[in-house]
Amino acid sequence: MITNETIVALSTPPGVGAIGVIRLSGKDAIAITNSVFSGKDLLAQESHTIHFGLIKDGNVVIDEVLVSLFVAPKSYTKENVVEISCHGSNYIIQQIITLLIRKGASAAKPGEFTLRAFLNGGLDLSQAEAVADLISSDSAAAHQVAMNQLRGGFSTELNVLREQLIHFASMIELELDFAEEDVEFANRDQLQELIAKITIVLNKLIRSFELGNVIKQGINTVIAGRPNAGKSTLLNALLNEDRAIVSEIAGTTRDTIEELLNINGINFRLIDTAGIREATDTIEAIGVEKTMQKIRQSALLVYLFDVVNTSATEIHDDIARLHKPGIPFLAVANKMDLSYSDRLKELKLPSDIEFIAISAKENQHIEELKQLLYNTAVGDKLSDSHAMVTNIRHVEALQKTQAALNNVANGLDNPVTSDFLAMDIKQALHYLGEITGQVTTDDLLENIFSKFCIGK
Repeated sequence: MITNETIVALSTPPGVGAIGVIRLSGKDAIAITNSVFSGKDLLAQESHTIHFGLIKDGNVVIDEVLVSLFVAPKSYTKENVVEISCHGSNYIIQQIITLLIRKGASAAKPGEFTLRAFLNGGLDLSQAEAVADLISSDSAAAHQVAMNQLRGGFSTELNVLREQLIHFASMIELELDFAEEDVEFANRDQLQELIAKITIVLNKLIRSFELGNVIKQGINTVIAGRPNAGKSTLLNALLNEDRAIVSEIAGTTRDTIEELLNINGINFRLIDTAGIREATDTIEAIGVEKTMQKIRQSALLVYLFDVVNTSATEIHDDIARLHKPGIPFLAVANKMDLSYSDRLKELKLPSDIEFIAISAKENQHIEELKQLLYNTAVGDKLSDSHAMVTNIRHVEALQKTQAALNNVANGLDNPVTSDFLAMDIKQALHYLGEITGQVTTDDLLENIFSKFCIGK
């Protein structure tokens, strides 16, 4: 799949800016750039050097530029790489790229630079995918997870397991070569122990996807409750701005309002919803139905209730209706500025749910609520050393690996011949290899790298 073509693309975002960076990669990257560069002879310069000069089309000067050289294999792609820093005019950028293509370069496809880095051994496949996650990361936590994967934290853990499985696979293959002599080279007890150990790691990684995915995408946090509970006031207080219309008229919010709130490096996608009640008109009924849809899609549900005007029966009914197994649930008593603490004792709230009392209008305990949101959704699950799965392709491959290893374990409990054990171990190795790229297909690579931006 590696070609001898030299590719070129704009690596900075399109649009007018102070500078634009044009990247070339391939055997002739330096020679092609040198043919349009007026300054030093780039072919005679060392790697990791920067040179000032002119880009010229014949006698016509297009721009003054800085040219950075990265000589193979000391580059991102492991090929000769040139980065041309020019002025950020769209006209200038297109003139330079068109000139370089005329001189022999080809326009790069989406993700082709990172694809070459993978194909040339600079990155494994999971690290290559982490590059895309790093570019799109919009919070400290998403950045941290992507950096950990880019540095090989995830793939290192998988490769250790894979190497151990390969050892047993080779021993069992050896048994097949001596089938007539009925000998065992692979210790079945040790293999059983290894499978149990790998299964624990796989379970941990598969479970981590739930948190990893919400960190990558942001945590859908739905604020639900009855009309006039103060949901819009709470949204405004959390954001510290007047984002939602606040009124004492019940049913003011008739559609969902979504805003982003960053707490301790985690993005929470706050969703203010229409009040839950029997609708008085068609439009409000649509709003209430949208509320129920958002609740079903939530990763964290905040149930807000008016501590003064809502009865204990109504609160218990709401909690029973809204609290679903597996979805973190937080009950928030609002309007504490109008109430007394003994009112909470009268309500007898369930002891198995997280609870906090606030006043959204008076901005009381809002910071404590933010910390509780973070603790409820993330807690201490995020750490630099913990490998985390954020990619659906990875978790599916891990699940298939797990199923194959279950077959191996069953084959050991109910003894089967070595050829069946070898087949199941190979299957597990295949799925592990799909994650890091030891096993690939052109279709898989095209699907992954087509989602990258051009220039990366």
